[in-house]
Amino acid sequence: MNAVIAAVFIMLILSLLRVNVVLSLIIGAIVGGITGGLSLTKTIETFTAGLGNSAEVAVSYALLGGFAVAISKTGLPDAIVSLALKLVGANKASHKKNYSKALILFIILLMSCFSQNVIPIHIAFIPILIPPLLKVLNELQVDRRLVASIITFGLITPYMWLPTGFGAIFHDILQTNMAEAGLNVNKSDIPKAMMIPSLGMIVGLLIAVFFTYRKPRQYGEVKQINLYTNEAAAAFTKRDIFFAVLAVVVALAVQLTFDSMIFGALAGIITIYLSGSIQLKDSDVLLTEGMKMMAFIGFVMLTASGFANVINETGHVQLLVEKSVRLIDGNQGLGAFLMLLVGLLVTMGIGSSFSTVPIIATIFVPLCIELGFSPIATIAIIGTAGALGDAGSPASDSTLGPTSGLNADGKHNHIWDTCVPTFIHYNIPVIIFGWIAAMVL
Repeated sequence: MNAVIAAVFIMLILSLLRVNVVLSLIIGAIVGGITGGLSLTKTIETFTAGLGNSAEVAVSYALLGGFAVAISKTGLPDAIVSLALKLVGANKASHKKNYSKALILFIILLMSCFSQNVIPIHIAFIPILIPPLLKVLNELQVDRRLVASIITFGLITPYMWLPTGFGAIFHDILQTNMAEAGLNVNKSDIPKAMMIPSLGMIVGLLIAVFFTYRKPRQYGEVKQINLYTNEAAAAFTKRDIFFAVLAVVVALAVQLTFDSMIFGALAGIITIYLSGSIQLKDSDVLLTEGMKMMAFIGFVMLTASGFANVINETGHVQLLVEKSVRLIDGNQGLGAFLMLLVGLLVTMGIGSSFSTVPIIATIFVPLCIELGFSPIATIAIIGTAGALGDAGSPASDSTLGPTSGLNADGKHNHIWDTCVPTFIHYNIPVIIFGWIAAMVL
């Protein structure tokens, strides 16, 4: 059996059986390494060597968790919730609740999209914004699977399509690796090529919003709070809000200047310290709690990096493509579908579309040229194959992020409430629209 298929299959099955994602990745890596011809010792060494590739990401997420807790203590999240509810009035009537629900979901969608391009803080906004909203979401009986789908949409679609923020990074990776594989493309052609696949994400979002998760869902007893008054805002001052906003601006400026989430988060934390919103004697406990909140994501990303290293070492990604080529036999339609499927498998395993592109571009570019695909169609195939699996992968920050916020009260399961819903709603339509793009461009 192919090592990629074996490793991803074992990892997904264990995850669906509610085995911890970190353990599932480690076991999947071992199975994949042995299936790929590596000895157990070599598999362990390769896995361990790959852990360092995500060390910066892990530290970044830990500090972002601390920054999130620091921000929450200023009252900024409560102010956002209070403002959102004020905009729809102070009436608890049914239609007002519907307006509240729509507005809150729209704010979450907007923040998710902005976090990739306009204010590129990625998933750092989730632990700041979502936990304070949980009481409101419970009161409005919002299905959290819908919220997970909305956040995941916002974390993926902008970088697929728009050439700014994280989109600029993704498009640069795509262009660079295609050039190294022998096909030079203009960066300005990438948004054109990725427009049709991105429509698949939009279709998936609309299905989730208007059909799948439109019904109310209960999450047990909810502490009674007056959602439609300014009571929630009583604990914070204008000065606290000012310094919270200033901390976000400083963190963003430092992150963009030095291209480092670590030092961006550190700058934001220091700004809040200096404002006096957090007492120095309380800082250690608060920041430790915040780091704990995001540390799980860091551990998963580290483990996924080791998993990816083992898969690369086996060389079975190329073997998988070579077997697919024999099935294709010059058929463009079948070729496009199988390349997208390979991309889905790889990204589901390693959890990063940004890391998948370098792995598949070297193999897919010559294959696309051989099959007669145009350069813009080749962009669509490789870009879509890379992005596929980012939604639904247990190891992706696009699913780990939403879970970190929605499971703050322990009522949201990572696999069944985030990964499965996002896999179904996004990967299926994106494969369809990605295939259409490959055939018409």
